[in-house]
Order: sequence, then C-alpha cells, then structure tokens
Amino acid sequence: MKGVILAGGLGTRLHPLTKITNKHLLPIYDRPMIHYPLMTLVDAGVRDILIVTGGNHAGEFLRLLGNGREFGLDDIAYTYQEGEGGIADALSLASHFADGEKIVVILGDNIIEGDIRKPVDAFRAQPKGARLLLKKVPDPGRFGVPELRDGRIVSIEEKPKSPKSDYAVIGIYMYDARVFDIVSTLEPSARGELEITDVNNAYLERGELEHDILEGWWTDAGTFESLFRANQLVREKMIEKLTARIG
Repeated sequence: MKGVILAGGLGTRLHPLTKITNKHLLPIYDRPMIHYPLMTLVDAGVRDILIVTGGNHAGEFLRLLGNGREFGLDDIAYTYQEGEGGIADALSLASHFADGEKIVVILGDNIIEGDIRKPVDAFRAQPKGARLLLKKVPDPGRFGVPELRDGRIVSIEEKPKSPKSDYAVIGIYMYDARVFDIVSTLEPSARGELEITDVNNAYLERGELEHDILEGWWTDAGTFESLFRANQLVREKMIEKLTARIG
C-alpha cells in the first residue's frame, strides 16, 4: 500500500502566517506540522509516500524533508498542485504514483494521538472499496458528517448546517485504485472544488465503504483555534511521555 499526504492549498484561514510559508510547515510544538502525518504513515508500515504540495513555497518541503532518511525511508516522492481545486483534485495528481495499488491518504494538517495501524491493516485485507476514519467532535458542521444507522454509514454530508451525527469524517482516507476513475467523473461543488465527500459517497452508493472509529484524540490545524489546540495536545502528549519515562 502507498501513502499520499495532501499538503497544498494557500492556507488563507491562517493569514498572515501563511503569507511567508506553506501552512504545513508551521510549527506544532517542537516540529513542523508536515512531520506528523508523515510519521503517522510510517508508523502504519507505509514506506512509499508521495507529498502533494503547491503555492509559492513548495521547494521548502524538499529542503526540510529531503529523501525521508530521517523517517527511515529510502526516498519521498513530490508533486505540485496548481491552484486550489479541492482535496479530490489534489488526490488526482497521485494517479501515476499509485500505479494501481491501494492508497492511504492523509491531509497534511491532521494530527492524531495514537496510530492507524489497525485500520490500515484492515484495509489491506479488505477486497475492494474504501475505508474512512471517524471521530466524535464538538463541531461536526466544520467537516464531512456521516449519518450512522445500525453501525453503518448511510450518508455523508459536507459541512452541514444541521449535522445528522456528532461524528466527523477526519482527513484520513483509504481507497482502492478505482478512486481515480471516480475523481475523473466529479463536477465542482458550489465552492468551485472537487469534494472528497463526493468520492466517499460514490463508494457508499456501491456498497463498498467501511469505517473505523479513531482511538485517541484527533485535530486538524487549519484555523487559528485548531492550530492552537494542536500545539496544546501535542505538548501534553510529550509531557506525559517524558513523565512516564522519568517515573
């Protein structure tokens, strides 16, 4: 299985911080934001990784990460997204890299407490389709929201005004090779973007969508409030580890 980190976009919600750098290079406690999704993939046993970036600071990823030796990788692949066409548009750039294999996709501002080994292993064993990770959140209307019935997802709505559950579809997605055929059929939403929720609903309509509930905390870091929260959560985690080591 291959891994794709989506780290493009202009990060306009974090201006003026992102006027001089890519959002995913901002610090989260003691390291750049991009380190966290990269470590999440590596910890799940994913060794072949592509980073999709864009904007005026794309070259800084190469300067920071190089060939990935710091993470135990032989190399890292990079590609460039022109403009802001949405998550699904960025994902389409990974078609050649995926080369017919299953992929696990993670948004570059998603930070988790634990790991995703179990869901990734479950998807490796899944014959076909897609697999999502869900997490209960206090503000589901900011995200794609699943409607759950008898332990199954029956619908997903993007940023609903009246959420049908208090779960969010977090920015970690697993797809088989047909995802690129699905993306090629999408039409831009009212926001002018190709929506990842439309991809997920396409798999749902085929009866090929599975999900897991993420263990431990999760946050994105795309707003000032969530960026601050991410720093707090990571700091608390590091202190807990240090205390346990000393004790």
